[in-house]
Parts: sequence; C-alpha cells; structure tokens
Amino acid sequence: MKNSKTPFVLRAVILLSLLGSLSAAAQQDLLSLVNTADSVKKHERVFATFKTTKVISAQSTETVKKHCLDFRITHRFGNAGSQSGGGPHDLYGWDNISDVRISFDYGLTDNMAVGIGRSKIDEMLDFNYKWRFLEQTTDNHVPLSAAFYEVVALTPMLTANLYTGTSDSVYKFTDRLSYVSQLILARKFSRNFSFELLPTYEHRNFVKEYVNPSNNSQDENDLFALGAAFRMKVAKRVAIMADYFHIFSEYRMNNTVLPYYDPIAVGIEIETGGHVFHINFTNASAILENSFLTNTTDTWTKGGFKFGFNISRVFVLDN
Repeated sequence: MKNSKTPFVLRAVILLSLLGSLSAAAQQDLLSLVNTADSVKKHERVFATFKTTKVISAQSTETVKKHCLDFRITHRFGNAGSQSGGGPHDLYGWDNISDVRISFDYGLTDNMAVGIGRSKIDEMLDFNYKWRFLEQTTDNHVPLSAAFYEVVALTPMLTANLYTGTSDSVYKFTDRLSYVSQLILARKFSRNFSFELLPTYEHRNFVKEYVNPSNNSQDENDLFALGAAFRMKVAKRVAIMADYFHIFSEYRMNNTVLPYYDPIAVGIEIETGGHVFHINFTNASAILENSFLTNTTDTWTKGGFKFGFNISRVFVLDN
C-alpha cells in the first residue's frame, strides 16, 4: 500500500494551530497563577496587632508561635500614694511587693498555645489555653482578629486561711478552683494603632458570704466583665498602651464596707532585640485574671496605683 504524504501547507497549518493552542493554554495557566497570587495577596493577614500575648493586665489576640516558649516575669509593687499606704517612707511602693507571677507559655501551633504560671497572691497556680481562630486581613475581607482564652486556677493556701471569716466546716478540694473564660476581639486600625474588646466570664467555686449593706446583695460565684485595651505606637520601638475592665457585680456596686473599683492600667512598651519590656501603673494588686477581676480594692484617686513591669523572653525549641 502506498503511503500518503500530507501536503507541506497542511502540515504548516496544523503545526501553527498546535503552537497557538499551546500558547493559549500557557497564557491561561499564567493568568490563573497571577489571579491566585493576587487572591492570596489580597487576603494577606495582618501581623502584630499587639506586640506580645498581653497588653498590661488584659490578654491580647497574639499567641506564642509554634514550638516557641515564652518565659515571662510580671512584677507589681505596692501603692504609691500616702492615702493608700504608700508615700516616701516606702519609696512610693517600691519597698512592697503586691504580686509577682512567673509563667511559661508554649506554642502548639502558630495560633494555639498553652501555659502555666504561679502568682504570689493566694499562692495561685494556673493553667491557661489560648486559641486565635480568626485573623484580620489587610483588605478587610476579615475585619478583625478573634481569640478564645481560658484559665483554670488553683489556690493551695492553708485550709485555715481559705475559710477564714466563714462558718464552713466541710473541706472540699473544688473550693480551691476558679475559672475565667474570655473572648478577645481585636482590630489593627493602622500600623500604629490597635484596639480590642474582651467580654469575660469568671466562676469561683467558693466565695465567702459577705453582704453589701447598701443593697443587701451577697458576693457572687459568677461574674461578668467587659474589658477594653489599646496600643499606640509612638516610635520605632516604643508604644503606649492601656486596658480597663468594668465588673458587673451588685455586691461590688457602692459597697460601703469594702469598696471595689474597676481595674485600670496604663503603660509603655519598649522593644530591645529579643526582649519586650512593659513598664506600667495600675490600681489592681493581682496579676492573674482570676484575682484582679474580683478583688481590686484600690483607687487611682487616692494614690492606690502600683508600679509594675513585664519582661518577656521567647525561646525557639524547634531544631
């Protein structure tokens, strides 16, 4: 059988058609890659809404990165004002220590961390967990970041001290436990300003049956609070910050026997290499949420504010 030959012109047309098809397909693939890259860039997440995992007293939406360990020392001195037990003779609170907390937080993932800590007040031992489940994007496709924070605290203080001033005679281990749950909602409005809200719930298994004489209400096992915090960058490595919590409690409202106040903190953040320093003032004696939300009994108006500082050092444990 005689082999047929394709005419030269026909072969040229077929070759040009194939090249045209391949060129169009290649252009389509390139456009697809460009569009994908643009989409990824378009929904790029916002970094460093806050610089560390805490503002001052308030938690931030930041978490310790995966396989990193954050070692933190938080120190709180005594009251500065004479009306609140301070003044020049104890160097405006420097001679006293109201609370110290040493903590370790470890990043399970970039958005999830666990931690442990120990505080001076009530000898409190705590275990905490934070999960950032939402991240703000630069194009506002996701307008804010959100995290859930939970801390369980145990006080191993002497049983006699735990029940001082009460008629309780039956000891229960669960009386030593308290719990705090927070939803943290944060937004970075610009490269220099971030703000957050912290709806908060606290449950204490045991409270003493104290009564507020102004409204006959007893101290509550369950408390709600609403916190707010901001960070404003004022220089390359310096920022000012503040946080505040309003406590919803009838027992603490206009209590004439033992006045309670909302915790307010202001401070300066300084970054130096691998260290981040927080220098601050607050009327809260305690550092841990389980304590300062329920037991802030000093007021700024009478000099009941304390100098404090935070030192944070992060270690990378992944080889």
